[in-house]
Amino acid sequence: MVRRTDRLGAAVLAGFIVAGTLGGCTPKEQSPQGLTAPVAVTETPVAALPDEPTEEPTSAARVTAPSPALSSSAPPAAKVLAKPDRPAVAPRPRRVPRPPTETRVPPPVRKPPPPAVCPSYKGTQATRAQVKAALTDAAGRIYWPVSAPDIKIPLTLLKATAWQESGWQSNIYACDGGVGLLQVMPDTATWMNQRFEKSYQIDVYQDNAYLGATYLAWATKYIGDMYFEADYRLDPALCTSELNSCLLNAVIAAYNFGHGAVAQEGKPLAIPNPSYVRNVRALMTECVCLGY
Repeated sequence: MVRRTDRLGAAVLAGFIVAGTLGGCTPKEQSPQGLTAPVAVTETPVAALPDEPTEEPTSAARVTAPSPALSSSAPPAAKVLAKPDRPAVAPRPRRVPRPPTETRVPPPVRKPPPPAVCPSYKGTQATRAQVKAALTDAAGRIYWPVSAPDIKIPLTLLKATAWQESGWQSNIYACDGGVGLLQVMPDTATWMNQRFEKSYQIDVYQDNAYLGATYLAWATKYIGDMYFEADYRLDPALCTSELNSCLLNAVIAAYNFGHGAVAQEGKPLAIPNPSYVRNVRALMTECVCLGY
């Protein structure tokens, strides 16, 4: 999660896709290169993510329905306006981004020295059924329940990212420090737990799925606010042939290379890792993992 170099796995994966015989995959990136961190296998389901503790409800969220007991002299209740439908075409990314509304950002990724043997494996490998259930649960969460409840991580995106990152191997430890299904980096996991007041364990496969999805949701809001007028749709249909045309591509790029390489104050949206983005986008429709 957030790595700066392209993964060897990405190249291998691309070959698997062409051959139509995907049986494993290479890790993704959280920081540049390498696999991202996974979570240890646990049979006990993880509790759903609670509302973000640090957010305060907006004025619209505080509006309540008028009480039937109000006297005729009471002022009329304010009308709650329905949220307008999003246009069929997403806004083009702003050339000059707005200042980020989310000021707490992940730390720079520190890559530890590679171990003598890597990648390495620890603990028990989760089954495909267990991995599928964990990713499905993580994709069903609402990560910004107050300020952006419409942000949802598509299950196809989460499955494809996990396949790109680790080949759905829950107990893999990459040479660059990435752990587990979504190759979460330890420093990134620590930051997310502090930011959202959680205690997810990077080496538990269910938690690893939540950590990876949390980062994707965080990047969706961060980049969506800066460049896309708070339009948080991660819909492939909104993308054009230009890689920097849609939020989906930007979020995928940020997961692999870090938010700072994609969204910078005063600069246009950048996609520094086009091969990684294309691989994940292809896996969203062609990955053998979609059939598990």
